[in-house]
Amino acid sequence: MRNKVSTFLWCLAIVWCFLIAGNANAQNANQAVKKKYDVAAFLYPAYISNEPRIRPFWPLGIGEWETVTNMQQRYPGHYWNRKPLWGTVNEADPAVMSMEINEATKHGVNVFIFDWYWYDGRPFMETTLDSGFLKADNVNKMKFYLMWANHDVVNTWDTRLNKINDDNVIWTGKVSRDEFEKICKRNIEMYFKLPQYYKIDGKPVFMIYDVPQLITGLGGIEQTVAALKWFKEETIKAGFPGLELQLTMWSINVNYSGFDGSKTKNPENAFVKKLGFTSATHYQFVHFTNVNDDYLNIIDRAKKEWARIDTAFTLKYYPHVSIGWDNSPRTGQSAVVKNNTPANFAKALQMAKDYVDAHPHQAPLITINSWNEWTETSYLEPDNVYGYGYLDAVKSVFGGEQ
Repeated sequence: MRNKVSTFLWCLAIVWCFLIAGNANAQNANQAVKKKYDVAAFLYPAYISNEPRIRPFWPLGIGEWETVTNMQQRYPGHYWNRKPLWGTVNEADPAVMSMEINEATKHGVNVFIFDWYWYDGRPFMETTLDSGFLKADNVNKMKFYLMWANHDVVNTWDTRLNKINDDNVIWTGKVSRDEFEKICKRNIEMYFKLPQYYKIDGKPVFMIYDVPQLITGLGGIEQTVAALKWFKEETIKAGFPGLELQLTMWSINVNYSGFDGSKTKNPENAFVKKLGFTSATHYQFVHFTNVNDDYLNIIDRAKKEWARIDTAFTLKYYPHVSIGWDNSPRTGQSAVVKNNTPANFAKALQMAKDYVDAHPHQAPLITINSWNEWTETSYLEPDNVYGYGYLDAVKSVFGGEQ
Protein backbone atom coordinates (compact mmCIF):
# COMPACT_ATOMS: atom_id res chain seq x y z
CA MET A 1 0.00 0.00 0.00
CA ARG A 2 2.80 2.37 0.97
CA ASN A 3 4.52 1.72 -2.39
CA LYS A 4 1.28 2.50 -4.28
CA VAL A 5 0.87 5.78 -2.41
CA SER A 6 4.49 6.71 -3.06
CA THR A 7 4.11 5.89 -6.74
CA PHE A 8 0.92 7.94 -6.94
CA LEU A 9 2.56 10.92 -5.24
CA TRP A 10 5.58 10.63 -7.50
CA CYS A 11 3.37 10.63 -10.60
CA LEU A 12 1.39 13.56 -9.24
CA ALA A 13 4.62 15.52 -8.70
CA ILE A 14 5.73 14.82 -12.27
CA VAL A 15 2.36 15.95 -13.65
CA TRP A 16 2.54 19.09 -11.51
CA CYS A 17 6.00 19.90 -12.85
CA PHE A 18 4.80 19.49 -16.43
CA LEU A 19 1.82 21.77 -15.72
CA ILE A 20 4.08 24.45 -14.24
CA ALA A 21 6.54 24.18 -17.15
CA GLY A 22 3.71 24.28 -19.66
CA ASN A 23 2.21 27.34 -18.02
CA ALA A 24 5.60 29.09 -18.00
CA ASN A 25 6.12 28.29 -21.68
CA ALA A 26 2.65 29.59 -22.48
CA GLN A 27 3.36 32.79 -20.57
CA ASN A 28 6.69 33.24 -22.38
CA ALA A 29 5.03 32.63 -25.73
CA ASN A 30 2.27 35.07 -24.87
CA GLN A 31 4.81 37.70 -23.85
CA ALA A 32 6.69 37.18 -27.12
CA VAL A 33 3.49 37.65 -29.10
CA LYS A 34 2.64 40.80 -27.16
CA LYS A 35 6.04 42.45 -27.60
CA LYS A 36 5.45 45.97 -28.79
CA TYR A 37 7.12 47.32 -31.89
CA ASP A 38 7.09 50.94 -33.00
CA VAL A 39 6.27 50.59 -36.68
CA ALA A 40 6.71 54.05 -38.20
CA ALA A 41 5.68 54.99 -41.74
CA PHE A 42 6.89 58.19 -43.39
CA LEU A 43 3.97 60.38 -44.42
CA TYR A 44 4.35 62.75 -47.37
CA PRO A 45 1.93 65.65 -46.74
CA ALA A 46 1.22 66.69 -50.35
CA TYR A 47 -2.21 65.07 -50.79
CA ILE A 48 -4.20 68.08 -49.67
CA SER A 49 -6.67 70.56 -51.13
CA ASN A 50 -6.66 73.47 -48.71
CA GLU A 51 -3.18 75.01 -48.84
CA PRO A 52 -2.72 77.87 -51.35
CA ARG A 53 1.07 77.53 -51.56
CA ILE A 54 0.79 74.18 -53.36
CA ARG A 55 -1.14 75.62 -56.32
CA PRO A 56 1.92 76.67 -58.38
CA PHE A 57 2.92 72.99 -58.53
CA TRP A 58 -0.52 71.36 -58.71
CA PRO A 59 -3.04 73.91 -60.04
CA LEU A 60 -6.08 71.61 -59.81
CA GLY A 61 -6.06 72.04 -56.04
CA ILE A 62 -5.80 68.36 -55.05
CA GLY A 63 -2.10 68.36 -54.32
CA GLU A 64 0.09 65.70 -55.89
CA TRP A 65 -2.94 63.53 -56.54
CA GLU A 66 -2.90 65.54 -59.76
CA THR A 67 0.35 63.83 -60.78
CA VAL A 68 -1.17 60.43 -59.96
CA THR A 69 -4.48 60.91 -61.74
CA ASN A 70 -3.24 62.51 -64.97
CA MET A 71 -0.42 60.02 -65.57
CA GLN A 72 -2.17 58.28 -68.47
CA GLN A 73 -3.12 61.62 -69.96
CA ARG A 74 0.52 62.72 -69.97
CA TYR A 75 1.90 59.32 -71.03
CA PRO A 76 -0.85 57.42 -72.91
CA GLY A 77 -0.46 53.66 -72.58
CA HIS A 78 2.26 53.89 -69.92
CA TYR A 79 2.52 50.81 -67.69
CA TRP A 80 2.08 52.94 -64.55
CA ASN A 81 -1.65 53.13 -63.91
CA ARG A 82 -2.19 53.13 -60.16
CA LYS A 83 -5.43 54.18 -58.49
CA PRO A 84 -6.03 54.78 -54.77
CA LEU A 85 -8.84 52.62 -53.37
CA TRP A 86 -9.75 55.42 -50.94
CA GLY A 87 -9.92 57.93 -53.78
CA THR A 88 -8.08 61.25 -54.01
CA VAL A 89 -8.78 62.08 -50.37
CA ASN A 90 -7.75 65.30 -48.66
CA GLU A 91 -5.40 64.11 -45.91
CA ALA A 92 -5.66 67.47 -44.17
CA ASP A 93 -9.29 66.63 -43.40
CA PRO A 94 -9.55 65.30 -39.82
CA ALA A 95 -12.30 62.86 -40.81
CA VAL A 96 -10.06 61.39 -43.52
CA MET A 97 -7.11 61.22 -41.17
CA SER A 98 -9.26 59.56 -38.53
CA MET A 99 -10.05 56.82 -41.04
CA GLU A 100 -6.38 56.48 -41.95
CA ILE A 101 -5.32 56.29 -38.30
CA ASN A 102 -7.82 53.47 -37.79
CA GLU A 103 -6.53 51.59 -40.81
CA ALA A 104 -2.90 52.17 -39.86
CA THR A 105 -3.24 50.95 -36.27
CA LYS A 106 -5.49 48.06 -37.27
CA HIS A 107 -2.65 46.82 -39.47
CA GLY A 108 0.19 47.46 -37.01
CA VAL A 109 1.46 50.91 -38.04
CA ASN A 110 1.47 52.99 -34.86
CA VAL A 111 3.75 55.94 -35.69
CA PHE A 112 3.69 58.46 -38.55
CA ILE A 113 6.91 60.29 -39.44
CA PHE A 114 5.75 63.49 -41.07
CA ASP A 115 7.92 64.91 -43.83
CA TRP A 116 8.12 68.49 -42.56
CA TYR A 117 9.06 71.49 -44.69
CA TRP A 118 10.11 75.08 -44.01
CA TYR A 119 10.57 77.48 -46.91
CA ASP A 120 10.69 81.23 -47.31
CA GLY A 121 10.52 81.83 -43.56
CA ARG A 122 7.45 79.71 -42.84
CA PRO A 123 6.16 76.12 -42.84
CA PHE A 124 5.00 74.45 -46.04
CA MET A 125 2.43 71.62 -46.38
CA GLU A 126 2.01 71.52 -42.62
CA THR A 127 -1.80 71.32 -42.83
CA THR A 128 -1.82 67.52 -43.08
CA LEU A 129 -0.31 67.43 -39.60
CA ASP A 130 -2.02 70.44 -38.02
CA SER A 131 -5.50 70.28 -39.56
CA GLY A 132 -5.69 66.57 -40.28
CA PHE A 133 -3.74 64.34 -37.92
CA LEU A 134 -3.76 66.47 -34.77
CA LYS A 135 -7.47 67.25 -35.09
CA ALA A 136 -8.54 63.66 -35.77
CA ASP A 137 -10.85 62.34 -33.06
CA ASN A 138 -8.65 59.26 -32.58
CA VAL A 139 -5.24 60.96 -32.66
CA ASN A 140 -4.34 59.40 -29.30
CA LYS A 141 -4.11 55.99 -31.00
CA MET A 142 -0.86 56.96 -32.73
CA LYS A 143 2.42 58.75 -32.16
CA PHE A 144 4.22 60.99 -34.64
CA TYR A 145 7.52 62.73 -35.12
CA LEU A 146 9.08 65.07 -37.65
CA MET A 147 11.61 64.55 -40.40
CA TRP A 148 12.79 67.96 -41.53
CA ALA A 149 12.95 67.61 -45.32
CA ASN A 150 15.39 70.49 -45.73
CA HIS A 151 16.13 70.03 -49.42
CA ASP A 152 15.71 72.71 -52.07
CA VAL A 153 12.49 72.94 -54.05
CA VAL A 154 13.21 72.77 -57.78
CA ASN A 155 10.94 71.81 -60.69
CA THR A 156 10.50 68.18 -59.59
CA TRP A 157 6.93 68.52 -58.34
CA ASP A 158 5.68 70.42 -61.38
CA THR A 159 5.14 67.89 -64.20
CA ARG A 160 4.90 70.77 -66.70
CA LEU A 161 8.48 71.80 -65.95
CA ASN A 162 10.34 68.87 -64.39
CA LYS A 163 11.95 67.82 -67.70
CA ILE A 164 13.69 71.18 -67.90
CA ASN A 165 17.10 70.80 -66.31
CA ASP A 166 17.81 74.45 -65.55
CA ASP A 167 18.88 74.15 -61.90
CA ASN A 168 16.03 76.45 -61.00
CA VAL A 169 15.73 76.71 -57.21
CA ILE A 170 12.26 77.93 -56.29
CA TRP A 171 12.85 77.79 -52.54
CA THR A 172 16.05 76.90 -50.76
CA GLY A 173 16.16 74.51 -47.83
CA LYS A 174 19.18 76.32 -46.37
CA VAL A 175 18.58 78.34 -43.23
CA SER A 176 20.63 80.83 -41.23
CA ARG A 177 21.28 80.47 -37.50
CA ASP A 178 18.44 82.91 -36.70
CA GLU A 179 16.06 80.96 -38.90
CA PHE A 180 17.25 77.67 -37.39
CA GLU A 181 16.54 78.92 -33.87
CA LYS A 182 13.08 80.07 -34.93
CA ILE A 183 12.34 76.60 -36.36
CA CYS A 184 13.61 74.76 -33.28
CA LYS A 185 11.80 76.91 -30.73
CA ARG A 186 8.57 76.59 -32.71
CA ASN A 187 8.82 72.81 -32.96
CA ILE A 188 9.62 72.41 -29.26
CA GLU A 189 6.57 74.45 -28.28
CA MET A 190 4.12 73.28 -30.96
CA TYR A 191 4.99 69.61 -31.27
CA PHE A 192 7.54 68.19 -28.82
CA LYS A 193 5.29 69.00 -25.86
CA LEU A 194 2.33 67.10 -27.29
CA PRO A 195 1.59 63.71 -25.68
CA GLN A 196 1.37 62.18 -29.17
CA TYR A 197 4.93 63.18 -30.05
CA TYR A 198 7.17 60.11 -30.28
CA LYS A 199 9.98 60.01 -27.75
CA ILE A 200 12.74 57.57 -26.93
CA ASP A 201 13.59 57.46 -23.21
CA GLY A 202 11.61 60.68 -22.86
CA LYS A 203 13.64 62.44 -25.57
CA PRO A 204 11.71 63.85 -28.57
CA VAL A 205 12.93 62.36 -31.86
CA PHE A 206 13.79 64.88 -34.57
CA MET A 207 15.13 63.66 -37.92
CA ILE A 208 17.13 65.75 -40.40
CA TYR A 209 17.15 64.83 -44.08
CA ASP A 210 20.02 66.75 -45.71
CA VAL A 211 23.09 67.41 -43.55
CA PRO A 212 25.27 69.23 -46.14
CA GLN A 213 22.34 71.56 -46.81
CA LEU A 214 22.13 72.31 -43.09
CA ILE A 215 25.87 72.90 -42.83
CA THR A 216 25.96 75.25 -45.83
CA GLY A 217 23.09 77.33 -44.50
CA LEU A 218 24.58 77.61 -41.01
CA GLY A 219 27.99 78.56 -42.35
CA GLY A 220 30.18 75.50 -41.73
CA ILE A 221 30.70 72.41 -39.62
CA GLU A 222 31.70 74.16 -36.39
CA GLN A 223 28.72 76.50 -36.66
CA THR A 224 26.45 73.51 -37.21
CA VAL A 225 27.88 71.67 -34.22
CA ALA A 226 27.17 74.75 -32.10
CA ALA A 227 23.64 75.13 -33.48
CA LEU A 228 22.72 71.49 -32.86
CA LYS A 229 24.21 71.67 -29.37
CA TRP A 230 22.05 74.74 -28.71
CA PHE A 231 18.99 72.83 -30.00
CA LYS A 232 19.63 70.04 -27.52
CA GLU A 233 20.07 72.53 -24.68
CA GLU A 234 16.81 74.27 -25.56
CA THR A 235 15.02 70.93 -25.57
CA ILE A 236 16.35 70.19 -22.08
CA LYS A 237 15.30 73.67 -20.90
CA ALA A 238 11.79 72.82 -22.09
CA GLY A 239 11.68 69.96 -19.58
CA PHE A 240 12.89 66.97 -21.59
CA PRO A 241 15.87 64.78 -20.65
CA GLY A 242 17.44 65.48 -24.03
CA LEU A 243 16.93 65.35 -27.79
CA GLU A 244 17.08 62.21 -29.92
CA LEU A 245 18.71 63.74 -32.98
CA GLN A 246 18.19 61.32 -35.85
CA LEU A 247 20.26 61.21 -39.02
CA THR A 248 18.83 60.27 -42.39
CA MET A 249 21.49 57.73 -43.35
CA TRP A 250 22.65 58.17 -46.96
CA SER A 251 25.98 58.81 -48.58
CA ILE A 252 25.90 62.60 -48.80
CA ASN A 253 25.11 62.82 -45.09
CA VAL A 254 28.21 60.98 -43.92
CA ASN A 255 30.80 61.86 -46.59
CA TYR A 256 30.89 65.59 -46.18
CA SER A 257 33.85 67.02 -48.10
CA GLY A 258 34.38 69.86 -45.61
CA PHE A 259 35.30 67.50 -42.81
CA ASP A 260 38.98 66.69 -42.36
CA GLY A 261 39.04 63.00 -41.56
CA SER A 262 42.60 62.35 -42.73
CA LYS A 263 43.81 61.65 -39.20
CA THR A 264 40.72 59.78 -38.11
CA LYS A 265 40.41 56.03 -38.30
CA ASN A 266 36.69 56.18 -39.06
CA PRO A 267 35.94 59.66 -40.49
CA GLU A 268 32.27 58.88 -41.23
CA ASN A 269 31.53 57.99 -37.64
CA ALA A 270 33.67 60.85 -36.32
CA PHE A 271 31.80 63.33 -38.52
CA VAL A 272 28.35 62.13 -37.41
CA LYS A 273 29.40 61.96 -33.77
CA LYS A 274 30.88 65.47 -33.91
CA LEU A 275 27.56 66.82 -35.11
CA GLY A 276 25.78 65.14 -32.21
CA PHE A 277 23.49 62.68 -33.97
CA THR A 278 22.46 59.89 -31.60
CA SER A 279 20.53 57.61 -33.95
CA ALA A 280 19.87 56.99 -37.63
CA THR A 281 17.56 55.33 -40.09
CA HIS A 282 17.08 55.48 -43.85
CA TYR A 283 14.38 57.22 -45.84
CA GLN A 284 14.59 55.12 -49.00
CA PHE A 285 16.53 52.13 -50.34
CA VAL A 286 17.32 54.26 -53.40
CA HIS A 287 19.68 56.32 -51.22
CA PHE A 288 22.24 53.55 -50.90
CA THR A 289 21.71 50.83 -53.48
CA ASN A 290 20.73 50.18 -57.09
CA VAL A 291 16.95 49.80 -57.02
CA ASN A 292 16.63 48.78 -60.67
CA ASP A 293 16.67 45.17 -59.53
CA ASP A 294 14.68 42.34 -58.00
CA TYR A 295 13.36 43.21 -54.53
CA LEU A 296 14.89 40.12 -52.92
CA ASN A 297 18.34 41.18 -54.13
CA ILE A 298 17.74 44.70 -52.84
CA ILE A 299 16.72 43.60 -49.34
CA ASP A 300 19.71 41.27 -49.18
CA ARG A 301 21.94 44.30 -49.79
CA ALA A 302 19.92 46.27 -47.24
CA LYS A 303 20.63 43.64 -44.61
CA LYS A 304 24.35 43.87 -45.36
CA GLU A 305 24.17 47.67 -45.14
CA TRP A 306 22.54 47.45 -41.69
CA ALA A 307 25.38 45.18 -40.56
CA ARG A 308 27.96 47.62 -41.97
CA ILE A 309 26.36 50.55 -40.15
CA ASP A 310 26.27 48.50 -36.95
CA THR A 311 30.03 48.03 -37.20
CA ALA A 312 31.07 51.43 -38.57
CA PHE A 313 28.98 53.77 -36.41
CA THR A 314 28.53 54.22 -32.68
CA LEU A 315 25.03 55.68 -32.98
CA LYS A 316 21.93 53.47 -32.84
CA TYR A 317 20.55 52.38 -36.17
CA TYR A 318 16.85 51.66 -36.60
CA PRO A 319 16.14 49.34 -39.54
CA HIS A 320 14.36 50.75 -42.56
CA VAL A 321 12.24 48.97 -45.17
CA SER A 322 11.17 50.58 -48.45
CA ILE A 323 8.23 49.09 -50.33
CA GLY A 324 9.46 50.00 -53.79
CA TRP A 325 10.67 52.71 -56.13
CA ASP A 326 9.34 53.99 -59.45
CA ASN A 327 9.46 57.73 -60.00
CA SER A 328 7.90 57.62 -63.47
CA PRO A 329 4.64 59.40 -62.49
CA ARG A 330 6.72 62.55 -62.26
CA THR A 331 9.22 61.95 -65.04
CA GLY A 332 7.79 59.31 -67.39
CA GLN A 333 10.76 57.02 -66.84
CA SER A 334 12.61 55.69 -63.82
CA ALA A 335 14.60 52.92 -62.24
CA VAL A 336 12.03 50.38 -61.07
CA VAL A 337 12.06 47.94 -58.17
CA LYS A 338 10.85 44.58 -59.45
CA ASN A 339 9.06 41.73 -57.69
CA ASN A 340 8.19 43.83 -54.65
CA THR A 341 5.07 41.83 -53.89
CA PRO A 342 3.39 42.04 -50.48
CA ALA A 343 4.81 38.59 -49.71
CA ASN A 344 8.36 39.75 -50.41
CA PHE A 345 7.73 43.00 -48.52
CA ALA A 346 6.73 40.85 -45.54
CA LYS A 347 10.12 39.11 -45.78
CA ALA A 348 11.84 42.50 -45.51
CA LEU A 349 9.68 43.40 -42.50
CA GLN A 350 10.58 40.11 -40.80
CA MET A 351 14.23 40.92 -41.45
CA ALA A 352 13.75 44.29 -39.72
CA LYS A 353 11.91 42.66 -36.83
CA ASP A 354 14.79 40.21 -36.39
CA TYR A 355 17.23 43.14 -36.32
CA VAL A 356 15.22 44.85 -33.59
CA ASP A 357 15.02 41.64 -31.56
CA ALA A 358 18.80 41.30 -31.84
CA HIS A 359 19.22 44.84 -30.42
CA PRO A 360 17.18 44.70 -27.21
CA HIS A 361 18.90 47.71 -25.65
CA GLN A 362 17.48 50.19 -28.14
CA ALA A 363 13.94 51.27 -28.99
CA PRO A 364 11.94 48.68 -30.99
CA LEU A 365 11.62 51.11 -33.91
CA ILE A 366 11.24 50.14 -37.58
CA THR A 367 10.74 52.76 -40.31
CA ILE A 368 8.86 52.19 -43.56
CA ASN A 369 8.81 54.15 -46.79
CA SER A 370 6.06 55.00 -46.79
CA TRP A 371 2.44 55.61 -45.97
CA ASN A 372 1.68 57.51 -49.17
CA GLU A 373 4.60 58.19 -51.53
CA TRP A 374 2.41 57.45 -54.56
CA THR A 375 4.53 59.27 -57.14
CA GLU A 376 7.59 57.31 -56.03
CA THR A 377 5.52 54.09 -55.94
CA SER A 378 6.37 53.21 -52.37
CA TYR A 379 3.20 53.31 -50.30
CA LEU A 380 1.14 51.28 -47.84
CA GLU A 381 -2.19 52.82 -48.77
CA PRO A 382 -4.42 50.38 -50.70
CA ASP A 383 -4.54 50.53 -54.49
CA ASN A 384 -5.92 48.74 -57.56
CA VAL A 385 -2.85 46.49 -57.90
CA TYR A 386 -2.41 44.80 -54.50
CA GLY A 387 -5.42 46.12 -52.59
CA TYR A 388 -4.61 46.04 -48.88
CA GLY A 389 -1.72 43.66 -49.51
CA TYR A 390 1.08 45.81 -48.10
CA LEU A 391 -0.91 46.75 -45.00
CA ASP A 392 -1.78 43.09 -44.49
CA ALA A 393 1.93 42.27 -44.75
CA VAL A 394 2.68 44.64 -41.86
CA LYS A 395 -0.07 43.05 -39.81
CA SER A 396 1.19 39.53 -40.57
CA VAL A 397 4.61 40.39 -39.10
CA PHE A 398 3.79 42.82 -36.29
CA GLY A 399 0.10 42.30 -35.54
CA GLY A 400 -2.45 45.10 -35.32
CA GLU A 401 -3.73 47.58 -32.74
CA GLN A 402 -0.55 47.45 -30.66
